[in-house]
Amino acid sequence: MSRSRTERNEVDSAVVLSALGSKYSAEILCAAGTPKSAQALSEDIEIPIATCYRRIEELVDAGLLTCEGRQLSEEGRRTNIYRRTLDEIEIDFSDDEPSFSRKHRTEAKNRLQDQLED
Repeated sequence: MSRSRTERNEVDSAVVLSALGSKYSAEILCAAGTPKSAQALSEDIEIPIATCYRRIEELVDAGLLTCEGRQLSEEGRRTNIYRRTLDEIEIDFSDDEPSFSRKHRTEAKNRLQDQLED
């Protein structure tokens, strides 16, 4: 059975709040402004790789991080590359349920940032 829009929004709010409330999630989102592997994110913010993978999974499930593709690691293994899907999020707690306002990253901004990084 399909959920109503209100039920989906409540689930989405709970998932987003849970993901943002986890330790290291904000750091991962900040570090993922450019495409990075889990290993690179782990090294950049100095957290254990297993923790990094758990946070990445939570952030992907919440729609805050996306897998942009795969690339070869230095060891020659295929690894997923992640980038955040937004630049800003505002949470409003003034109603019965939290609501979100998100400023999504555009593909044009991603391409421009990628060019500046090279």
